[in-house]
Amino acid sequence: MTTPTPDRRVRDVDALRGFALFGIFAVNVTFMASGYPGNLVTDPAFDSGLDHAVRTLSSVLIDMKFYVLFSFLFGYSFTLQMAAARRAGAAFPGRMLRRIGGLFVLGGLHILFLYGGDVLTTYAVACLALLLLRNVTDRTAIAIAAGLYALVLASLIVAAMVVDRSAFLPGEAEALANAEASTRALLGGWGPNFDEHLAGLPLLVLQAVTLQGPTALGLFLLGMVAGRREWLTRISGGMPALRRIQWIGFPVGLLGSITYAAAGGNTNTLGVAASVATAPALAAAYVATLLRIMHHPGTAAVRAALAPAGRMALTNYLGQSAIGLLTFTGIGLGLAGTLSPPALFAYAVAVFLVQLVVSAVWLRRFRYGPVEWVLRWLTNARRPAFVVPAVEGRPATVPRP
Repeated sequence: MTTPTPDRRVRDVDALRGFALFGIFAVNVTFMASGYPGNLVTDPAFDSGLDHAVRTLSSVLIDMKFYVLFSFLFGYSFTLQMAAARRAGAAFPGRMLRRIGGLFVLGGLHILFLYGGDVLTTYAVACLALLLLRNVTDRTAIAIAAGLYALVLASLIVAAMVVDRSAFLPGEAEALANAEASTRALLGGWGPNFDEHLAGLPLLVLQAVTLQGPTALGLFLLGMVAGRREWLTRISGGMPALRRIQWIGFPVGLLGSITYAAAGGNTNTLGVAASVATAPALAAAYVATLLRIMHHPGTAAVRAALAPAGRMALTNYLGQSAIGLLTFTGIGLGLAGTLSPPALFAYAVAVFLVQLVVSAVWLRRFRYGPVEWVLRWLTNARRPAFVVPAVEGRPATVPRP
């Protein structure tokens, strides 16, 4: 495997990661802002046609797709970590184990203090398996990824056929009451919010074990294969492969997403299976489209706008949760349950645009985001330089290693 070094490729990965950050926040913010989505019911205060249309569009275009993309990019970046360790002459397993431990601790703190729907703990555990599998051949990695996806899909289909959801899920009236109580808890202070986060832990663990963990590991493996082959090194907007991915990915992915939305989203296990099966296709089509945009001379500025946020992905991910906490809970403004789906989507767009600007300004002065700097310190077991050195009174541009 050759060492991936071209700066253009790194900026593509960062820009794609920045793009994924928005989709993840657009989903997470619905759970931060109200207790109704977590209880699988619709808030009766927002029952207009426009409200339903926005929810449906989110189910079709956003739900599960950006988690897929973020996981794939995690696996791709794993190969960059391996290359960095080789260049430094350091033992990779020790570095990665420290990084995994740091991610797990950050995830635990994230759950307790900011948002109960954390993904970092799941990523940390799945990355342990990826570390063990790092030397498998590409063919074996792809086979394991396919097997994991097949196992998840088979489990969902079997569950849909043999499990009576009504036996363990509350009826609509009880679910609405629970959702109202959850929203009231959000409006409380630290105590009620701690309790809500802890109450959601059993479901978080169940989802991690049965769905998110296996699919994340499968996507990590596919990303690792892509990183080994440096797929994003030689990208050009006119590549026929990108158009083929669009022609296949959009129809397949949208068909599965529409099936998922029409079936009732997360309330229908077969609908979830359809989304899980086809979300990678739609995510791949998104990637192909964005790469074509970023490598077109007229729209190349899109990459420059997204890449800084992607370089600070961990800081921005945790920052989104902190902003949501301060906006919706009683710890801050106490706006839980007050924003309609269209208003909430506009809020997500506004927050992300602010993050794009702040990330760009921050990286003119500093080499890394603050959380990335701490994690890098832990990973490498030595403190990295933080401030960008000045060159003739101006900040220097420092490529990401």
